[in-house]
Amino acid sequence: MSSFKVVIVGGGLAGLTASLHLSKYGIQSLLVEKEEYPRHKVCGEYISNEVLPYLISLGMDPFSYGAKKMEHFELSAVTGDSCMSDLPLGGFSLSRYTLDAALYEILKQKEIILLHDTVTDIKFHGDLFRLELKDKGTVKAKFVLGAYGKRSSLDTKLKRRFMNSSAPYLAVKAHYKGDYPDNVVGLHNFYGGYCGVSKIENGALNICYIVSYEEFKKYRNIEEFEEKVLFKNKFLKNILLNAQMLFDKPLAISQISFESKSLIEDHVIMCGDAAGMIHPLCGNGMSMAILSARMISDLLVEYFNAKSMTREQLEKKYRVLWKKAFSSRLRTGRVLSRLFEYKQLSLFVINYLKSYPAVIEQIIKRTHGKPVESL
Repeated sequence: MSSFKVVIVGGGLAGLTASLHLSKYGIQSLLVEKEEYPRHKVCGEYISNEVLPYLISLGMDPFSYGAKKMEHFELSAVTGDSCMSDLPLGGFSLSRYTLDAALYEILKQKEIILLHDTVTDIKFHGDLFRLELKDKGTVKAKFVLGAYGKRSSLDTKLKRRFMNSSAPYLAVKAHYKGDYPDNVVGLHNFYGGYCGVSKIENGALNICYIVSYEEFKKYRNIEEFEEKVLFKNKFLKNILLNAQMLFDKPLAISQISFESKSLIEDHVIMCGDAAGMIHPLCGNGMSMAILSARMISDLLVEYFNAKSMTREQLEKKYRVLWKKAFSSRLRTGRVLSRLFEYKQLSLFVINYLKSYPAVIEQIIKRTHGKPVESL
């Protein structure tokens, strides 16, 4: 039975980041990911510059892969009324297809162990974890990081409370050939949801929206929903009518929840979407995934190198760091989502922001952090 210092379950942004971070400090880890690379994922594909220095220090410069610099933010209401603001820190837009694949290539060059398999169960006993894999048997680990995304059968195994709450949202994403400013990330409101729009590498246009399932199921398919709901926002109608889809069909995921999640379950430490999801109105979930992976990786490096920290102390430090970094962001996202649930209220908010554009920048600052140091 193989044994590792750290097993990371899930090879998305958080999992890939943690494995690369730990390898820089000589800490043996195993990354378990069920899917192959490269692959498209339902995602807004905008990342704040707060993580740019850190990503580059891991060996991944997004602009060498064609990332677009995001300098402005556009917000529109269902009515089509809109406002524009500068992005205080700035950001970039790059597809998950390219970003994940690039991190994976760096991982392979560093000979980090990755298994394409599914973790079916995790048990903690005697200060060690035992993980059952679908195809490759059993492995042991001192620590386990849960980086497996929004929702997993492992959440049920671990009896996580949020699984008992409703997960009422559906997300749809596709790439298009179409016109849109290279340096603007847009967030366009429609009845029942929000749509993010930005250019990515090679000039493609990423369009990703989230909607309540109750609203979506009133229509026969995605095409009818977009025509009868999204098109009521003149910005979205103009974009979609004049764009050519580059996918055979849109990607869609369901059972999305923004309920609070516990950071640690039976000593399994969560990061990325497994730890908590920010509302798409704030548009910064990818940065959160990367930052949370850095937080726990720094603590694991301290634990294994200094050997003066207990497991309980490490877990407590992670909770404190995570809360300090993200609790305000998540709270702001929940407040904003409530403001935009109602057509007239969202119109009032847009008109207010048009008159006071500095307020937009303050809201953005509350959902973004300062640049983190490189390694």
